[in-house]
Amino acid sequence: MAPDRSIAEATRLAVAAHGTDSERPLFIVLISIHGLIRGRELELGCDADTGGQTKYVVELAKALAQQPQVERVDLVTRLVIDTNVSDDYAQPIEPLGERCQIVRLPAGPEAYIPKEQLWPYLGSYADTLHAWLKQQPRWPDLIHTHYADAGYVGVRLANLTGLPLVHTGHSLGRDKYRRLLAVGMAIEQIEERYHMIERISAEEDTLSHASLVITSTQNEIESQYELYDYYTPEKMAVIPPGTDLQQFFPPGLGVVADPSSIQQEINKFLTDPTKPMILALSRPDERKNIIALLEAFGQEPRLKAMANLVIVVGNRDDIRELSEGAQHVLTEILLVIDALDLYGAVALPKHHQSSEVPEIYRAAAASKGVFVNPALTEPFGLTLLEAAASGLPLVATENGGPVDIIGNCRNGLLVDPTDRASIASSLLAILGDAQLWKRYSQQGLINIARYYSWEAHASCYLKAIRPIVEQQRPPDRPPSSGRIRQSFDRAIFTAVDNTLLGDDEGLEALVKVITAHRRAFMFGIATGRRLDSVLMLLKKNGIPAPDILITSLGTEIYYTGQLFSDVAWNRHINHAWTPQVLKRVMDEIPGLKLQPKSEQSRFKLSYYYDAAHAPLIEDIHGLLRQQELSVNATFSFGQYLDIVPARASKGQALRYVASQYEIPLEQILVTGGSGGDEDMLRGNTLGVVVSNRHKEELSNLSEWQQVYFAEGGNSWGILEAIHHYNFFERTSRFAAS
Repeated sequence: MAPDRSIAEATRLAVAAHGTDSERPLFIVLISIHGLIRGRELELGCDADTGGQTKYVVELAKALAQQPQVERVDLVTRLVIDTNVSDDYAQPIEPLGERCQIVRLPAGPEAYIPKEQLWPYLGSYADTLHAWLKQQPRWPDLIHTHYADAGYVGVRLANLTGLPLVHTGHSLGRDKYRRLLAVGMAIEQIEERYHMIERISAEEDTLSHASLVITSTQNEIESQYELYDYYTPEKMAVIPPGTDLQQFFPPGLGVVADPSSIQQEINKFLTDPTKPMILALSRPDERKNIIALLEAFGQEPRLKAMANLVIVVGNRDDIRELSEGAQHVLTEILLVIDALDLYGAVALPKHHQSSEVPEIYRAAAASKGVFVNPALTEPFGLTLLEAAASGLPLVATENGGPVDIIGNCRNGLLVDPTDRASIASSLLAILGDAQLWKRYSQQGLINIARYYSWEAHASCYLKAIRPIVEQQRPPDRPPSSGRIRQSFDRAIFTAVDNTLLGDDEGLEALVKVITAHRRAFMFGIATGRRLDSVLMLLKKNGIPAPDILITSLGTEIYYTGQLFSDVAWNRHINHAWTPQVLKRVMDEIPGLKLQPKSEQSRFKLSYYYDAAHAPLIEDIHGLLRQQELSVNATFSFGQYLDIVPARASKGQALRYVASQYEIPLEQILVTGGSGGDEDMLRGNTLGVVVSNRHKEELSNLSEWQQVYFAEGGNSWGILEAIHHYNFFERTSRFAAS
């Protein structure tokens, strides 16, 4: 996919002008994968995935691009080709300004899908994004990921390229998991619906790799990130988001405007539209707790007599056509309205444009109303900023970001979102006291401009990231290994134990195929064994000498013929590797025993794992994170635990080699048979899991469309995959001309 020519050309000219000057303007890549993201008329509230985060990343991209220290900002998201959504999301490139653009890359099916269904495709997305970045005039200076799915992608890119990683969680899995359990959802139901194990694992990995974690509030750090094994407050910075003060401002004093279309839409629900407006604006999501607000309003006669309740929860034509969660929320709203006989007192408009949202806030402020956010938890609360900038006092949940917002702006009251009486009394306190309403309104206007402008956010952001960029500036391009380049347009990489080896007849048949096509592809071995061990096995079994040997679980790369090692790769993976500290930690864990010295290497510590006495593998991962050790721990064959640097693995080494030789991953057949092969098989490679007694360690890959589970065992499975993928005959769109 070609980059936007104007931005790419501007980048090229900037590189030429600034050279390697440490103060050169920055090229920043923001990654936000899920939801519907575009530069105009954001469809906020259309589903659970298109909310505050989508607006935040668009506004952040625009604000950063306006800073003189910034050369270019790319907001990378998912390409969606679906007749059920706008064609805007099918455009590969969408300019947001002179130095800013949205880049859309494919991830899984073309159709729009919820974020929980994206996990099987994130490895492929990371490979596609890496290939796209290599096409740009230079590497970005940093990657900033948003939410757990983008964090997963960012970790893979950072490990492969050496780019510094910055992360913003927006909402966190451990906190959500705790709250879902609290409301009675079963563990199995949570996992089936939210894929929480994958999400939390991705969040832990992201926290361990990120150079900086940007949060919106101090409360977020203390109450949510504190739940994680890799909890490092010193790597976290509170930089509150901004709001567009050109768009959100109070109603004109003494000016009575004609009712807008959205005001007319609201008024048709109300018996007396002149009453003050209690405004709630959110997605139709259970966590937004709108039912509790509705019941608080409906069960307090004084509130019903004093004000109207206006609930703006996305757009709909027919509730029956919405997602299951949205259907449930809206149906429950209608049932409560009927049960409490709130007809004429509650407005539930069916449609609104994002451009009309400022008008809704101003109408509420003009009525001397209140904005309310009763969410069970609110990571930040962009709508609170917008409402405050429009002159509205606030009543908001005491869980999350509103604590900081109301603390800074002094423009409202915090409530327990589960206490309906508290919600009602807080609304009554503000609506019933004209002086208090005026004080909260004015303090909000003053302090929003002081604390929450996008200019201030962008300035603080750049101050926070500049030291990281300077300390961790990657090379302009992947380092050269010094070997003589050969021309290949495809490759086969295979694991050894229980994959290539294990069936003598199958191996003999495979060797014949390899020999017959030897000049047509690169042949590579990727193994956890050391170099001397694997060379002995290859010779003993009559296996042709490979072009590439990836040994010691991806920590060493050898170019055969002269068998020289890739020194550049060794330098790359040495980042943050502290084997002595690691060994001291591992020595304290029961049930682990160091393997013989012959199985250890400079970048690999290998242990025997005794399941009868050792902690669960997940608990060992947690301990390593608690000790702030950024490593890659792999469990394989039910008894081996290998720990290598975070940037090292068989999959990452394979991608490095593919990049060096410019072989597209879509043309690389990768075979494996145990847990140590998992990251080779994820992504854009042609993956195959051969049949053996350890294949269950890779059963979680069954959701990946690109991974083929062979019926044949060992080398027979490799031959089966060669046929399945039509490997030698498949046409490469990427072959060198």
